[in-house]
Amino acid sequence: MAANLNHALDVGSVSAIDVHVHAEVSSTGQHSLASELEQASARYFKTGGQGKPTLPEIAAYYRERAMACVVFTVDAQAATGQPPVPNEEVAQAAAASPDVIIPFASVDPARGAAGVAMARRLVTEHGVRGFKFHPSVQAFYPNDRSAYPLYAAIEELGVPALFHTGQTGIGAGLPGGGGVRLKYSNPMLIDDVAADFPGMPIILAHPSFPWQEEALAVALHKQQVYIDLSGWSPKYFPPILVQYANSLLADKVLFGSDFPLLTPDRWLADFARLEIKPEVREKILKLNAARLLGLASG
Repeated sequence: MAANLNHALDVGSVSAIDVHVHAEVSSTGQHSLASELEQASARYFKTGGQGKPTLPEIAAYYRERAMACVVFTVDAQAATGQPPVPNEEVAQAAAASPDVIIPFASVDPARGAAGVAMARRLVTEHGVRGFKFHPSVQAFYPNDRSAYPLYAAIEELGVPALFHTGQTGIGAGLPGGGGVRLKYSNPMLIDDVAADFPGMPIILAHPSFPWQEEALAVALHKQQVYIDLSGWSPKYFPPILVQYANSLLADKVLFGSDFPLLTPDRWLADFARLEIKPEVREKILKLNAARLLGLASG
C-alpha cells in the first residue's frame, strides 16, 4: 500500500530537501554498480572507498541533520549485467522512515512493456514518488521512441522523471571510460522528451558539463523542467549557472548532493559561501522541491 508521505513529511520541520541520493547497497549486500565502475567513481569523487551506507543508515544520517532526501537506485542491468538495488527496498525504507525518505525508483527502458507495468506497480502499490534515469549507464538516448511508453506511464501517474545529464564519475579514468558513453547524457536530448510529455515534470540532474548552457536553455523554455545542483561542490559551479539560479530560474533549481559520493555537509558548506540571494537560497534548499514533489507544509 502506498505510503502517505504528504502527511508524514512536514516541510516546515526540515532544513533542506536533498533531491539526489543514491541507494548503492541492498540489505543482502548487493551493490548497484560493478566493482570496477564503483571504484572508478570513488576515485573520481575522492571518497576514499569507505563502505556504502545501507538504506536505514541513509535515513539516520539525514534525520540527524533534520533533512529529507529523495533516494533511488539505478537499473542498468541490460547494459551492465549488474542487478540494481531493488526498488521495493527503497520504497520499504521510505515507509519505515516517511519523515526522511522520499522514494524514487529506476526502471530500465530496455525492459519494454514489463518495465511499464513495473513502473505502474511501484507507484500504485509501493508509494514511489518519481523515477531516475541514467542514460550514460543505461546506454540509451533519452529521446529514443522505445522509451516513450515508459514516459507515457510516468506522465499518467503524475510523478517526476529525473535524468542524469553531463559528465559522470562512473567509469571516469578507466580505459574507454569502462564502456560508459557520455553522448547519451546531453540535456538537449531531453528537450524532445519535455516537448512530447508536457505533463511529466523533469529534473535535469547536475551541472551539465560540458552542456551547461543547453541545460539552462531547456529549463528556461520548458515550463516543467527543473535543474538539480548535485554532483558538484558549489564552489565549482559555472558562473552562468549561478547567474540563472539567482534570477530567471530561481523557482526551478533544486538542492541535491549526490550522497554518498558527495556529502550534503560539504555541499551546504560551500553553498553558504556562494553569492545567492537570501530569498532564492530557501527556494533552492527546499521550497522548490517541496512544490515539485507536492509535499505538505505545516
